[in-house]
Amino acid sequence: MALKERKYSVLVVSSGATFHAVLKSLLPPAAYAPVCSVSSVHEAKDTMKKQDFDFVIINTPLPDASGKGFAMDICGKKETVVLLFVKNGLYEEITEEVAEHGIFTLSKPTTKAAISQALSWMVSTREHLRKFEKEALSMEKKMEEIRIINRAKWLLISEKNMDEQKAHRYIEKQAMDRCLSKREIAEEIIRAYP
Repeated sequence: MALKERKYSVLVVSSGATFHAVLKSLLPPAAYAPVCSVSSVHEAKDTMKKQDFDFVIINTPLPDASGKGFAMDICGKKETVVLLFVKNGLYEEITEEVAEHGIFTLSKPTTKAAISQALSWMVSTREHLRKFEKEALSMEKKMEEIRIINRAKWLLISEKNMDEQKAHRYIEKQAMDRCLSKREIAEEIIRAYP
């Protein structure tokens, strides 16, 4: 899927109505949907229990908790890209603390151009994370396949008195002769010896 066709879900956390309005104008529905807006960390946590988001944009300060702490919590658990808006006087200190977590920061006040540029960085980062998610899923599938094949081998060893090498060759030969995958043969063996 081309980037122009992809949509990114966004959670905006800000106690300021003006911030929500300005940000909404920079998040066209063709590229960013759904866009959910909440005014506190508590509401954000409740919303994130119901739905995952590609981006979380946090405008500090918030009335009930540190936006910085919430941002670090999100990045530690999810494949979400976070943008944190902080007061100009705190920018360097907070950026130093959150950068290692992969959190983007912008100092306030800022411009629409800077926000647009930050959004493009977030898109790039999210796509990079998406690639790693796919690789992790692929690796997980391969590990599951290895576990199934090993289980079938141990069944052949215990039920058919084969050694490990013979059990391995048996599974490979059956797969080649019958034009099936080793996993399919292993699953048949597992079903045959419950």
